[in-house]
Amino acid sequence: MSNETSIQTHRSDAPEKLEQKPTTAPFVDIYENADELLVVADMPGVAKDQVAINFNKGQLTIEGRRAPTTSTGLLAAEYRPVDFHRAFLVPQGIDTEKISAELQHGVLRVHLPKSASLKPRQIAVKAG
Repeated sequence: MSNETSIQTHRSDAPEKLEQKPTTAPFVDIYENADELLVVADMPGVAKDQVAINFNKGQLTIEGRRAPTTSTGLLAAEYRPVDFHRAFLVPQGIDTEKISAELQHGVLRVHLPKSASLKPRQIAVKAG
């Protein structure tokens, strides 16, 4: 048994190039009605499989990645690779089991349904 440690080195005349993509916050609108909070985030060029939405301890986190354009015959590309990241503190009373989201034409919609105890309800008045 040996206590030797093997270290491999890589020598090159060119410095190692690290991929650097900017991280940006997507533009977001937040709506509230009697049934839910709705978060609408603009994430142009992001595919459905490149979106991650997490809800943990009252915080909603939205992340997305726009991959580089690789179309053949592309002459110009104004959309650059970018990582989107945004986090929000969400008030108590959200039914976490019913949170849903959809992505369509670069617009992400996250539905945060209110729990039944927070929804307004009509109280019936009984006669005497």
